[in-house]
Amino acid sequence: MSQKTLFQRIADGEIPGDFVHQDERCFAIRDINPQSPTHILIIPRKPIASNDHVEGEDADLIGHLFLVAKSLAASESLVNGYRLVFNCGSDGGQEVPHLHLHLLGGRKMAWPPG
Repeated sequence: MSQKTLFQRIADGEIPGDFVHQDERCFAIRDINPQSPTHILIIPRKPIASNDHVEGEDADLIGHLFLVAKSLAASESLVNGYRLVFNCGSDGGQEVPHLHLHLLGGRKMAWPPG
């Protein structure tokens, strides 16, 4: 049996999380190490290790994550814009092997990013 990821443990209530959204397909929590005034992680309940592990059958789920991000951005009043980021692999900055979408906002973003 494979070990649960940090995000699965949060979803199961084993570790506390600051939930801002929950539905049958995903949940969203505030990042514990925010990189902007608003930093929310939108996480599918289905454990997908990274973007490299997304399959065609996941297309609706990935689209759903973006719609949740849009809704959260509105509820957080990110009227001047925001950034959405998927990190993939260690060189891409991914720290938890469970796909998650970062919603960052509340400040002007620089380009190129880190």
